[in-house]
Amino acid sequence: MTFQIRALDQDAFLGFFAMSDGELANHGAVRRIATAKPGFPCRVSLADAEIGDELILINHMHQPHASPYRASHAIFVRKGVETAKPMIGETPQFFRARALSLRAFDSEAMIVAAELMLDGENLGPALDKLFDIEKVSYVHIHFAKFGCYAARADRV
Repeated sequence: MTFQIRALDQDAFLGFFAMSDGELANHGAVRRIATAKPGFPCRVSLADAEIGDELILINHMHQPHASPYRASHAIFVRKGVETAKPMIGETPQFFRARALSLRAFDSEAMIVAAELMLDGENLGPALDKLFDIEKVSYVHIHFAKFGCYAARADRV
């Protein structure tokens, strides 16, 4: 395998859970309680929240580079979880039952390839195929249905 999936760092979101709803609103964020599973995918744990879990729904800049593809989108972050650390070549269960879109970027943050997957079960082979393209530096994994950023995969 030629990739490693990276979750978002829990430390970047810890302070939001101590904020009031008004303070969260000032950050463009809201508190939510998971009412279904699946349905509240956490970008820190790379797992679906359990029913009753507290989450923050916040806009996250997942493509901060100065390029035409600079982007942010809403993400869920679950309270009290640790940052997932998938092994090289590992694709967490979190992705397998979802339709995904993959956007492959070069070192200048320009898209050089993309894939649409109706079934995330084959995420590993799809990432390997994209990383076979020499120009590809990293890949953003998105949930195709809502377009939300899910995680980043890096070449290893």
